[in-house]
Amino acid sequence: MKTEILQQLDGYGDVIKEIEVLRKYGYDYSIDRGTIRQYIDRLHPASLDLKIVDIIEETPSARTLRLASGGYLPPFQAGQYIALTLDIGGVRTGRAYSISSPPNQTGYYDITVRRVEEGYVSSYLLEEASPGQRIVTSGPSGNFFFHPILHDRTMVLIAGGSGITPFMSMIREIVQCGIDREVYLFYGNRSDDDVIFHDELTEISSTFSNIHYIPVIEKPSRNYKGLAGYITADVLTKELRELSGKTYYLCGPPAMYDFCLPQIEGLGIPKKKIRREMYGTPKGISAHPGWPSGVKEDAVVTVLLQGGRTITASSGEPLLNSLERNGVIVPFLCRSGECSMCRVKLLSGKVFQPEGVLLRKSDREYGYIHSCAAYPLEDLEILI
Repeated sequence: MKTEILQQLDGYGDVIKEIEVLRKYGYDYSIDRGTIRQYIDRLHPASLDLKIVDIIEETPSARTLRLASGGYLPPFQAGQYIALTLDIGGVRTGRAYSISSPPNQTGYYDITVRRVEEGYVSSYLLEEASPGQRIVTSGPSGNFFFHPILHDRTMVLIAGGSGITPFMSMIREIVQCGIDREVYLFYGNRSDDDVIFHDELTEISSTFSNIHYIPVIEKPSRNYKGLAGYITADVLTKELRELSGKTYYLCGPPAMYDFCLPQIEGLGIPKKKIRREMYGTPKGISAHPGWPSGVKEDAVVTVLLQGGRTITASSGEPLLNSLERNGVIVPFLCRSGECSMCRVKLLSGKVFQPEGVLLRKSDREYGYIHSCAAYPLEDLEILI
């Protein structure tokens, strides 16, 4: 609007006088320009450059990597994770790992890695990672944590294998900070000689009356004296006695969810009282409900990218893996079909996405898929 027109408006002169007074006596906010952005970037950094300062051998198949920055680390809530970005054999890839150290420990993040059969990243971290090595990670992320308003004071934690890691962070925070919560931890493992944190959990449960540790071993040794088999509805009922007034948390491999979720729901526990952490994509995807019978996991398809480049991909592994192996960089975070950072637009072709992939309504309408949890069934054309 031209100055001549503004001058004709009622009160124009008073506004000009007020502006002159403010310029003379008011606070100059321009000196704070960028301050808010600095705080945001400090709490929610795009990435962190961390160093492995220690490696703790936990079991024959698991180790804890202690990661420090030498300075400030963003805060997190017990149960959250960080995503590691690694260059392995010329392939840039990564995985998300729950933080196993408690939030009150501000000097480092612990991540506890267990060997996964044919695990590309876990094998590298267990066999080749060493103290002094630098690793790029994301900031803490995830929604798998206790909410004091929405969740019950009594927590029933059901873990399988390395699914113990977010629960370890929660339990350590509770006992170290004197938080008023009661915890029942059911921890399932295949054998009793490979239970992560067993000695620490045993000591904690014997010291703190609000922490109940119940290991359940599928194939126990002769000297084992605890519960054997699986975490069934009968086991839960016997140990908990009263099932209501509790929030149930699950973290473990997909097979554990397939077994334990029906057990819990069969007890009449409302779905709103059950929380589950995303835990990667399932192995043996062709056995997953909904997989088309005419497609084999070893089928090879062609993926056409923008610019005319083509790559090959296997139907039995997530599209993101094939993209990374061919040097195509796609942002990622959870690699479980939840966060949507790795989404790409599917222009043609079909993919299989297992149940639990959290596609937004807009993604479905406009043809976007989460590449970390999309298995190509035929030749594709995608837009990244």
